[in-house]
Amino acid sequence: MYPGKWAKKFPQKAAAINAVTGETLSYEQLNDRSNQLAQLMWEMGLRPGDHVAIFMENNLRYFEVLWAALRSGLYLTTINRYLTDEEAGYILNDCEAQVLVASKHLSDVAKNLPQFAPGCHTRLMVDGIVEGYKSYEDSIANYSTDNLPEEPSGQFMLYSSGTTGRPKGIFRPMTDSKVSETAGAIAGMLTGLWHTSEDSIYLSPAPLYHSAPIGFCHGIQALGGTVIMLPKFDELGALKAIEQYKVTHSQWVPTMFSRMLKMPQEELKQFDLSTHKVAIHAAAPCPAGVKRKMFDWWGPIIYEYYGATELNGFTHCQPQEWLDHPGTVGKSLLGIIHVCDDDGKELPIGEPGLVYFELPQMTFSYHKDPGKTKKAQHPQHDNWTALGDVGYVDKDNYLYLTDRATFMIISGGVNIYPQEIENEMILHDKIADVAVIGVPNEEMGEEVKAVVQLAIGIEANDELKAELMAYTRDHVAHYKCPKSIDFINELPRLPTGKLYKRLLKDKYWGKTGSRIV
Repeated sequence: MYPGKWAKKFPQKAAAINAVTGETLSYEQLNDRSNQLAQLMWEMGLRPGDHVAIFMENNLRYFEVLWAALRSGLYLTTINRYLTDEEAGYILNDCEAQVLVASKHLSDVAKNLPQFAPGCHTRLMVDGIVEGYKSYEDSIANYSTDNLPEEPSGQFMLYSSGTTGRPKGIFRPMTDSKVSETAGAIAGMLTGLWHTSEDSIYLSPAPLYHSAPIGFCHGIQALGGTVIMLPKFDELGALKAIEQYKVTHSQWVPTMFSRMLKMPQEELKQFDLSTHKVAIHAAAPCPAGVKRKMFDWWGPIIYEYYGATELNGFTHCQPQEWLDHPGTVGKSLLGIIHVCDDDGKELPIGEPGLVYFELPQMTFSYHKDPGKTKKAQHPQHDNWTALGDVGYVDKDNYLYLTDRATFMIISGGVNIYPQEIENEMILHDKIADVAVIGVPNEEMGEEVKAVVQLAIGIEANDELKAELMAYTRDHVAHYKCPKSIDFINELPRLPTGKLYKRLLKDKYWGKTGSRIV
């Protein structure tokens, strides 16, 4: 199942709609244009197993490039649209892409990418051109809309976010399947867990370069549904889109929930959300207080999963399961969970440690980095892999995440998990966003500091610091509470919900020259 099937069944049906402009990409257009780009790339010499990259804002052309790659047996890398030229150039060169499709909107960065990736011989640009690029629209116009004679399924090779160093490509070998024969694993999850079908209307409010949004959009289109694409997330725009397009399914990150809940109640409740049956969230554990408020507002339609681009494991939690086990990210549906200490020894139920998933064999590797690949494996079991998350399981085998191992604060020999503190502080109505980090302390090694982004209209002062300190002490054990609070205009958080804590920590640890790479 892929656009070739749906273009025959309902050619004029929307495969994707820009929620703001109303611009529509039909299945016939998606099929034709992805075929034309596939034909162009074949003529340029690309063969199954070769590589194409995309550097673009949320744009309907994104889906044409996606399907051109996946119906040609190619690897596709989506590049974070917020990166600098050096950062984006590193990924473009590292993935060994031979074709790049960029957008005029990002031309300030895109114009400099050729110098970083000399092996990328074909560079196309949508919505206009700059030096070094040819027009995407003109380039594909003269190519046939016919399918290639063979259409092996392609594969994503996405890159880690790079919050703790240079991002690495997550590599999986190609399968032997044909794109016309299978909808893919994500489409299988969409139907099996969340009951999607060709009648589903899916709201995608996040950047398409991220693994979950592009993966879910791919799955929805493989099933013949319609993607409603927000150019970028905004609270009212998302709610308006649900009402206007009669959205049935959606996917979110917890920061989006928090931002919506900070809105005035009269704005929250002005929209008809009655068609909205399934809201899926992931990327980070949702603070329990925030999720309870979302249940109060939307009802029992909120599903949660925990998984990574590496697909080394997967847990899932239905609405009632979470209400019965608040804070859980669910039970494992892929992989056996093992919680281990730093030496790899398994820990008892309820004790937090590094979360490993056991599969029959390791299914991914990090591109050109065998050292990082090895580091993800358990010391004694090559088929147990961990990605740095700390958590525990309860007696019913539900998994709870406490934090990232790299974010843990060790103060006077005591482990403190920032996520627990952040989950309480974010519920204060004067806080828009918060990050808790460890900063140097001569006696204790580290001490706890909260860096707070205030809600709109709230003034930072010493009285407010005291108020927030007192609030936190009422909700969190005193030894975990921040010893100090700093205010910041905006935390370095990407639209995916990822927070670059390393940038905050480097400021306090004297590493002010650090950059995101």
